Amino acid sequence: MSLIQGDQTREFSALRQGVIDMAIGSTINWSPQVKQLNLFSLPFLMPDYAAIDALTQGPVGKSLFTTLDKAGVVPLAWGENGYREISNSKHAIKSPADLKGLKIRVVGSPLFLDTFTALGANPTQMSWADAQPAMASGAVDGQENPLSIFTAAKLQNVSQKYLTLWGYIADPLIFVVNKEVWNSWTPTDREAVRQAAIEAGQEQIALARKGVVEADKPLLKQIEGLGVTVTQLSPTERDAFVKATRGVFNKWKGQIGTDLVNQAEKSIAERKK
Repeated sequence: MSLIQGDQTREFSALRQGVIDMAIGSTINWSPQVKQLNLFSLPFLMPDYAAIDALTQGPVGKSLFTTLDKAGVVPLAWGENGYREISNSKHAIKSPADLKGLKIRVVGSPLFLDTFTALGANPTQMSWADAQPAMASGAVDGQENPLSIFTAAKLQNVSQKYLTLWGYIADPLIFVVNKEVWNSWTPTDREAVRQAAIEAGQEQIALARKGVVEADKPLLKQIEGLGVTVTQLSPTERDAFVKATRGVFNKWKGQIGTDLVNQAEKSIAERKK
């Protein structure tokens, strides 16, 4: 982090320039430099984990690896941060109307601003370090992050008493190496690093999903035990959010690449559930 002064959106540039040799990067943080990675931030594109896998492990994943390779890094494997779920201090969120006027902390991405504005919220960009005191003081009402962040940061202690699982976007991670570093290794070493990255990625994906893929969803019970109201949307309720953000989806489709988004939708439609 010290290499990029805490600004994760600068990570990809530092990697390409050789300031960083290797990284495990978030698609969100690298999307300012590689616009195609905004694909995973398209609202409500991926309805379930099988949909994420259909993208990362299929033609879309290959296409994105080619794009990254052309951008000057060597991509090795996919990992995962998980779905970004929404929490707030005011009330349960079950419909777009429930977001109206809520101040929600978001990451520094224009696509996030568009999505939350379309839902009637008041999106506020700030660093995660600033977000927690802002939630504690009530300056900000809510945030969106993977469940692992919710529990690790103990967000129930900064008034985040309502959590909705809406799975609006997911954040895959990508293991990459700087090209010059890669080229300096022997083929045997390259293969060893690639295999290690693939295995680490698979472990990370399993960890990101642990507690929510099991039938009794123990992680949700754990969070409820902290005094948090956990809401899970029905398909009909989720649909209302899909409709409310469709304009944002269509606006960004062209910026990300129409062919890529079409391929993503096709892969998801054909996924093995």
